[in-house]
Amino acid sequence: MTTEPSSQYRACESQQAQKQAKRKVLYLHWASSREEDVSDLLDDWQVIRVGSVQEARAAMQDDPLRVVLVRFGELDHERKLAFEQLVEASPPLYWIALLDADSIEQDGFSQLIYDYFFDYYTLPLTDKVPFLSAALGHAYGLGALCDAEHEQRRYREECQMVGASPAIRLVFSQIRKVAGVDATVLITGNSGTGKELIAQAIHQRSHRHKGPFVALNCGALPENLVQAELFGHEKGAFTGAHCRKVGRIEAATGGTLFLDEIGDLPLSLQVNLLRFLQEETIERLGGHETLYIDARVIAATHRALENEIKEGAFREDLYYRLNVLSIEVPDLKEREGDIELLANFFFRKFTEGKHYKVRGFSRRATAAMNRHDWPGNVREMINRVRKAIVMSDNRLITAADLGLDNAGGGEAVPTLEQARNQAERQAIRRSLKKTDHNVSSAARLLGVSRVTLYRLMEKHRLHAAGKN
Repeated sequence: MTTEPSSQYRACESQQAQKQAKRKVLYLHWASSREEDVSDLLDDWQVIRVGSVQEARAAMQDDPLRVVLVRFGELDHERKLAFEQLVEASPPLYWIALLDADSIEQDGFSQLIYDYFFDYYTLPLTDKVPFLSAALGHAYGLGALCDAEHEQRRYREECQMVGASPAIRLVFSQIRKVAGVDATVLITGNSGTGKELIAQAIHQRSHRHKGPFVALNCGALPENLVQAELFGHEKGAFTGAHCRKVGRIEAATGGTLFLDEIGDLPLSLQVNLLRFLQEETIERLGGHETLYIDARVIAATHRALENEIKEGAFREDLYYRLNVLSIEVPDLKEREGDIELLANFFFRKFTEGKHYKVRGFSRRATAAMNRHDWPGNVREMINRVRKAIVMSDNRLITAADLGLDNAGGGEAVPTLEQARNQAERQAIRRSLKKTDHNVSSAARLLGVSRVTLYRLMEKHRLHAAGKN
């Protein structure tokens, strides 16, 4: 006698589970007409019906949604503005419109659909319901893929370290190796290549990742302030020292101290830094107490410190203390295949959670980026992409939006001098890499004298790693 109720209960429970498993779609019915309710037609969906922008906004806060169905009636300026504000204030969603057949001809409707909607259907639906359901499913699936991709990107693109070229993969490999060794690291590379990001990546992968990451740009402060910033000071140490201040070295205890542009550190302070690296102790300015500091030091520079040593601008003993482990960061133009990857990464980063009309890059824009020499490296790309996203009036970012249009947007033809200079740079880089930066061997490979090679390296702002 008890089996039948139990069977009925299980059937009811199964139906309830199926109902709960239905995909959700928000339905904003924004028309005065009373045609057949879409909720009755979409059997496979849990339809959340609202009748105003305010109700739609509240529903979005209550439920995680991926797709919204909008039934438009008349579209005046006030309604158009209210809808645009709703979209721009909402998380990334896929929007599908339902509208009367003659509405698409009204001023503003076609542009609105083009700018904001994934798809649209005209009424009456009659035999279009299966197509509408399929479009909703497609949009919902794309939303699920975007959510999954977002989570994967958060893991893959940690610290914005994005790339697949052999040059950057070598850097990734070096980061993993040096992260596990508690020794000083010297990161070299031109301005804008992302040296601080690499330092952060090393810190996050080290056993010190729970400690602080403290950064100081040695070239951004006046010489008379660098010592106080690095080592701290006691109250009354100098005019204006109204209280004790902890320096950057002391603040990095248990973590990592990143000294950017170490080549700009005044020579008079280099001996103090050297003492800290040797003894792991400091004294605050105006103080007498010796403090033991457990902090890892990572330094970075765009200068050729070997040349600075020869010119007497940098201490050789400090250089060897800093250069225990080293990573050389390639220029963006040397990272074959990474330009498009980085451009798309920064596009997603700057548009995520916001509404812009642009949907990506045109083919000509991508070609222009691949042709560009990127003298400002990744920092230049960030600036160009961000500006293009904000200023572009196009659906796809153009080369002109990026400021990379040449001769009216056509493919730029380099001059003979530009082509010769590019060929020289590539040949020198390859020879230095093949000879492990031995200048004499590289000169023999190129068929020139050492003096000529040094002159060419200076011309193209290339530097060897100190091997002759």
